[in-house]
Amino acid sequence: MMNAVLLTDIIDKMKLTNLSPDTSVDDIKIGQTDVNRPALQLAGFFNYFDAERVQIIGKVEYTYIQTLERERKVEVLEKLFSSKIPCLILSRELEPVQEIIDAANKYKVPLLQTNKATSYFMSELIRFLKVELAPRISIHGGLVDVFGEGVLIMGESGIGKSEAALELIKRGHRLVADDVVEIAKVSDETLLGTSPDIIRYLIELRGIGIIDCKTLFGVESVKERHSIDLVIKLEDWDSKKEYDRLGLEQEFTEILGNKVVCHTIPIRPGRNLSIIVESAAINHRQKAMGYNAAQELNDRVMGNLKQKALEKEQKLAE
Repeated sequence: MMNAVLLTDIIDKMKLTNLSPDTSVDDIKIGQTDVNRPALQLAGFFNYFDAERVQIIGKVEYTYIQTLERERKVEVLEKLFSSKIPCLILSRELEPVQEIIDAANKYKVPLLQTNKATSYFMSELIRFLKVELAPRISIHGGLVDVFGEGVLIMGESGIGKSEAALELIKRGHRLVADDVVEIAKVSDETLLGTSPDIIRYLIELRGIGIIDCKTLFGVESVKERHSIDLVIKLEDWDSKKEYDRLGLEQEFTEILGNKVVCHTIPIRPGRNLSIIVESAAINHRQKAMGYNAAQELNDRVMGNLKQKALEKEQKLAE
């Protein structure tokens, strides 16, 4: 089923004024992330017009409407409102001309108003719609904000994901979700993770039960949502398996078509998971800033080998 946002949620989020209180907005849903300024439509060009988008009139469109003769004004507005647009929003607290009010009432189209500038309002609305309408998936795991990096901790049940998250919280980091992470693909580069409402800020610890992190550790220990920048996969230690010890090759996992850097961490008694996750997060940020410790070590080793080879050649030449 396609995602949709209720118009009432948009009105509340964007603090819009309803200029047509007699028109019901309760059942209107928005399924498009883009919005439209109907400049060409007001000029009479309706080819490729996407009537399902939120329509926004700014100062330019408003001024153009005022230059039209009444008959022409009624004609284009009738055609616009009869296209079954979900709503019409006027920016900058512009007051609708009578022809707009008449057409809106005739076709039962909500007429809304904002005091924000048109471009600013459009960018805020599009950002809100992109988050709310993004493709979504639920993943078994935990999400923690570690030094500003969103770390998704995954692994089999009982391997220690919740315990690792709890230790990270005690070390000053913030919990986003435990057990189930709802992930939304906001763009080709950004994945946003959050927790289902029913278990938000709660952690399940086997042998103890459910604990409320927000109550126990304070509001600074939790966060509503965060981007997913790094995936940590926990697995039982396998002595027969070769684990990466240098980190020269990046591993990735794919979530909703986006590639995310992934580290597989073997678990056995004595390993401090929270410090390992912290180090992985810091190292990830360092790589993003252009410094790769593994590559630096490799360059040093290769430089040392070249230097020794050169010295050997010089001795042979003598």
